[in-house]
Amino acid sequence: MKIRKAVFPVGGYGTRFLPVTKAQPKEMLPIVDKPVIQYLVEEAVNAGIEEIVMVTGRGKRAIEDHFDHSFELEYNLVEKGKHDLLAEVRNIEKLARFVYVRQPMPLGDGHAILCAKDVIGNEPFAVLFGDDIIDNDVPAIKQLMDTYEEKESCCIGLEEVPGEDIKNYGVVAGEMKNDRLIHVNNLVEKPSPKDAPSNLGIIGKYVCTPEIFEALESANKSKDGEIRLIDGFIKLMDKQNIYGLKLEGNRYDTGNKFGLIKATIDFALKRKDLGPLVKEYLSTLEKN
Repeated sequence: MKIRKAVFPVGGYGTRFLPVTKAQPKEMLPIVDKPVIQYLVEEAVNAGIEEIVMVTGRGKRAIEDHFDHSFELEYNLVEKGKHDLLAEVRNIEKLARFVYVRQPMPLGDGHAILCAKDVIGNEPFAVLFGDDIIDNDVPAIKQLMDTYEEKESCCIGLEEVPGEDIKNYGVVAGEMKNDRLIHVNNLVEKPSPKDAPSNLGIIGKYVCTPEIFEALESANKSKDGEIRLIDGFIKLMDKQNIYGLKLEGNRYDTGNKFGLIKATIDFALKRKDLGPLVKEYLSTLEKN
């Protein structure tokens, strides 16, 4: 079945970016002049996704407003003759069909996925978390969707993680099918480096079959009472093959401050209007 829908769990508090996220969703933090969440929506749309399901929470209204029609803004741009900006603003609301579901309490990433169950129905779907941007000609989620079409099983986005950093990731192990694809037989959430079964860390992009919902509903809750997506995959492994794919492209973890800064610099360098100015400024820093 063709993958038409993508779930975006965006209900978290964004505590790593406080105080700016006290009143602003972290997903709306900008990379140059576009919020992080728009880059991810565009990734999904460029991969063929038609419907975006945002699982939001309290204080996330700005995300809904961003992808909504804004009569007052458009009227103002028309009056001022700013037609290029007008076309850019109008394009945002036309990217896809947007559906918003509320996650009443932050009870884990697996719980956020469950909140979208009724909207997804009995079909496969993509999942994109709001922190991971991968810059590549082939969208990262499209790489996973292509693997799903071949294997008809859940597929998890991976990258090789160096040394001590592995403790910050969910980790997979299993049988390598080629230099990028692994048949997963073990998943561990944030192991110590000495206990990690491999150096393959899970990043925030997945393709799931609808069976993940039942697995999440029956999975054991974590010690803090949250439902983890990784526990749903562990439960599902008893009934279905699960694959991991090392994603191609430059990854930016915009969920931490330095990752967001790196993304901002690199994306600015690519732009004709900003690239030369940024290069010149960076060269002055090197001289100092």
